[in-house]
Amino acid sequence: MPWFAPAAVGQAEARALLRRYEDGTLNVTVPGLLYLEVLNVAARQLRWPGGRLSELSLRLEAIGFRTAEPGLPAIAEWAGRGLTAYDAAYVALAEELGVPLITADGDILRTARELARPLV
Repeated sequence: MPWFAPAAVGQAEARALLRRYEDGTLNVTVPGLLYLEVLNVAARQLRWPGGRLSELSLRLEAIGFRTAEPGLPAIAEWAGRGLTAYDAAYVALAEELGVPLITADGDILRTARELARPLV
């Protein structure tokens, strides 16, 4: 959400990462659920109306992150360490790809210290 929501924590850092992705100096792979989670936050927490959500969906598609799905056993392992299955999917994917996970999520940062790097 730091890419899209006004005054979101980590907005400057997130936008800097997005610029690096757009200029080809950073590869990004996400679980497909990222798009659903962003739309959910915008709809439920930020209470964006349908038209604005439609615009957001188009912006998300235009970004074009590569998607990959981690294996369920890896998700289960991280969920067993205390993460939600949704958060565990991000950690499991980073682990499977052998890359760091950049996040502002405190639970992920505490639970997956060897993989997670703070956004801010």
